[in-house]
Amino acid sequence: MASHPDLIVLGAGSGGLATSFRAAEHGARVALVDPAELGGTCVHRGCVPKKALWFAAQWEQAQRLAAAVGFATQPGPLDWARFRTVRARYIDGIEQRYGERLQRANVQRFRQRARFAGPDVVELADGTRLQAPHIVIATGGRPRTLSLPGFDLGMVSDDVFALSTCPRRVAIVGGGYIAVEFAGLLQALGSEVTVLARERLLQGFDDELVQALAAHMHAQGIDVHYNTDVTAARRTDAGILLDDAPAGVVGPFDALLWAVGRVPNTDDLGLAAVGVDTDERGRVRVDARQKTSVEGILAIGDASTDRALTPVAVAAGRHLADRLFGGQPDAQFDGENIPSVLFSKPPLGTVGMTEAQARRQHGDQVVVYRSRFTPMQWSLAGEQGQSLMKLVCVGAEERVVGIHALGPGADEMLQGFAVALKAGLRKRDLDATLAIHPTSAEELVLMR
Repeated sequence: MASHPDLIVLGAGSGGLATSFRAAEHGARVALVDPAELGGTCVHRGCVPKKALWFAAQWEQAQRLAAAVGFATQPGPLDWARFRTVRARYIDGIEQRYGERLQRANVQRFRQRARFAGPDVVELADGTRLQAPHIVIATGGRPRTLSLPGFDLGMVSDDVFALSTCPRRVAIVGGGYIAVEFAGLLQALGSEVTVLARERLLQGFDDELVQALAAHMHAQGIDVHYNTDVTAARRTDAGILLDDAPAGVVGPFDALLWAVGRVPNTDDLGLAAVGVDTDERGRVRVDARQKTSVEGILAIGDASTDRALTPVAVAAGRHLADRLFGGQPDAQFDGENIPSVLFSKPPLGTVGMTEAQARRQHGDQVVVYRSRFTPMQWSLAGEQGQSLMKLVCVGAEERVVGIHALGPGADEMLQGFAVALKAGLRKRDLDATLAIHPTSAEELVLMR
């Protein structure tokens, strides 16, 4: 390929790969630039290794449930060395398949860093320059760090996947989805977990579901502190101590995880020099068609102001490629009603509006249905706790604008209901649907 491709994609994560593959399918000459491995955060430091850990946590629970109902096998600890080998093999396979697909698609890969040398030019680390009429920023993000004394005593989320054993006492600073997910995973695998949340847990999720999940966390032995302000960490002979402005000294702990958000990988791209506008967090500002403030430069995924979810980056990149090279001028990612799942313990799935969001927008027109029940597998094994399903409806037709589910299986069942919500689901459509019995999903069609 010459140094003048049709499209330059900066970043070989999920969004960048999806954009490259789709553009190449349409016949575009694509240059993919990234110094790191294929798959980015999702494959190597996020979704995939985290889900593997989540499965391990589920299997730990399954051992206990099986023993409770009569199986002879007694629960045992995770062999971390074997687990890491199995997980690495799986991830290596994903990266290998990506590489093979890039070759088949004739996408030229440059394993170097790059920065803008002009609105349509990027310069690679070795001095090579590439020029294209369209450049997509898909450089992803990384864990946020803080300039606090003792910050280097702790891990960030990337580091959890390098653990060779489960720490006995773990402090997690943060209250977002990363903090909550790792709290459940580490507790299930043997850690004593303390979470120090700045304010509440899971800002942006439905309050009622968050409260129910917090109750599960408490029942599991996870100690959650609210309204904290950690100002420093220090190591002592007893372990790591944290200075919390409201509460004083907290600890000791054997390990510390900082889960204080993520920042985009945009600081070394030279964006200001070419006039690309970013927000206060460094994310590239984009419109509904992923356009930036500079013609020909686009951005997707965690590097942009789009919602930071892998499927969002993938969908945005594919629609963008369809529009640029596929003869589909109206192709555009629809950012309404994005489903997502928190791989907590138990999982929490959500699509559409929370109850609070719906009431702010629709006031007294909002009608809420909910169901609390003990999942059959828990009840059989004598486990305590309840699932919670919730429908948020609006108007005389009771159009469903939000579906929220907490409990075993919520992660898998929500996808189909998200399709229905996207298609204009009404409460009476659910009422008219026969339940699949006995399942947890049937609760969503039996609410009265």
